[in-house]
Amino acid sequence: MPDWFTTTPSSVAMIITSCVIIFITLVVLTRIVGLRSFSKMSSFDFAMTIAVGSILASVLLSESTPLLDGVIALASVFTLQYLVSVLRKNTSWAAGLIDNQPRLLMIGDEILYVNLRATRVTEDDLIAKLREANVLNYSQVRAVVLETTGDISVLHTSDNSVDLSDSLLQSVKR
Repeated sequence: MPDWFTTTPSSVAMIITSCVIIFITLVVLTRIVGLRSFSKMSSFDFAMTIAVGSILASVLLSESTPLLDGVIALASVFTLQYLVSVLRKNTSWAAGLIDNQPRLLMIGDEILYVNLRATRVTEDDLIAKLREANVLNYSQVRAVVLETTGDISVLHTSDNSVDLSDSLLQSVKR
C-alpha cells in the first residue's frame, strides 16, 4: 500500500493531540482578542484568517512543526492583529497605511469604467455580481462598491422612490 494512504498509530496520536491543543488555544485566543479576528472586515483581517489557517495546517499535519511553535505562532498572530486594530482605531495614519479604501464601481445605473480599470475588475465580473444580487435592471442599482476585503457589495432596490443614504458611501473612493 502506498505511503500517502497509510498512517501509523503515533501519527494519529500526534494529529489528535495537536488538534485538541491547537483548538483550545484558538478558542482561548479568540475569546481574549474577540471575534473580529475572523471578521475579514479589512485586508489585514483577511490576511489574519489565512495566516491562522496556515498555522493550523502546519501544526496538525507536519511533524517538522512542533506543537509549541504552533501555539506561539497563533499567539503572535493574534497579538499582532490586536495591536494593529488598536492602531487603526486610534490613529488615522495607521488606518490609511493598512486599510484599502473601498472603491465605487457603479453609481446608479452608470458603470464607472475608470474605477473598473483601476481595480482590475472586469465588466463581466461586475455584471455577474449584479446577477448574484438579483438585479433585474440597471435602474434598480443605487451603487456597487468594491469593499476593502475584495468583496463586491451591490446596493439596489426595486422601489425607485428609495434614495441611497449618503452615509453609506462616505468612506468610498469615487
